[in-house]
Amino acid sequence: MTAFAPGKELTGKIALVTGAGINIGRATALSLADAGATVAVNTRTSREAAERVVKEITAGGGKAELCMADIADAAQVKQMVDSILARHGRIDILVLNASVRREVRFVDMSFEQWQVPLSISLDGSFHCIKAVLPSMIASGGGNIIALTGSNVLTGAIGKVHSSAAKSGLTGMIRALAREVGPMGIRANCVSPGIINTTRPGHRSPRRDAKGLVPLERYGESEEIAATVRFLCGPGGGYITGQTVHVNGGQMMF
Repeated sequence: MTAFAPGKELTGKIALVTGAGINIGRATALSLADAGATVAVNTRTSREAAERVVKEITAGGGKAELCMADIADAAQVKQMVDSILARHGRIDILVLNASVRREVRFVDMSFEQWQVPLSISLDGSFHCIKAVLPSMIASGGGNIIALTGSNVLTGAIGKVHSSAAKSGLTGMIRALAREVGPMGIRANCVSPGIINTTRPGHRSPRRDAKGLVPLERYGESEEIAATVRFLCGPGGGYITGQTVHVNGGQMMF
């Protein structure tokens, strides 16, 4: 029986991680680089944070590069992907992590506010997948991982727009998995529960984990990153079209 122990299992792979300057995106970029991948660290506005991620990877002997682009803009995505392909010839892993989490109750929500999460989670994912997919098809395989969230199933006050966007993304990835599976390309979602993250702006008060999460703690970005890494590696080779829930047992299926 083949053992799939973490090591340098992604050596030689080229990965693009969107929204990789902080939190889950940062942890994912670091984890994939630790597995041997060359990581394109994407951000829209957080240049300094993304530069720190690149430096952290390269200081540890890994390979990384900064890619500034707004994934909601098709032209910027094409320019970013074309640049990566020009340097490396292919993209093997696409991690769709970029999102916005601005809370506003539906009764107060404008159509413009409604559109913001959809433009990133849905339109942005469309642009990225469309740009990257030809390379994956040409090389005979690849991995597409989308970060969704527990709000897809539970709903959340102030998050009608982002819940709708992530729900759409889940369906998009599931359908895509059926289309591209015969080409050797796998597509999955990772759904984090309540994760310890740092974000600017208003956030809902966080309840104590005891009684809410069976493990009685909230998750860490590194735990989500480890799941992404597993799905991209040989151990996840027979997994596609799935949503992997990493929530400490908050929801059980």
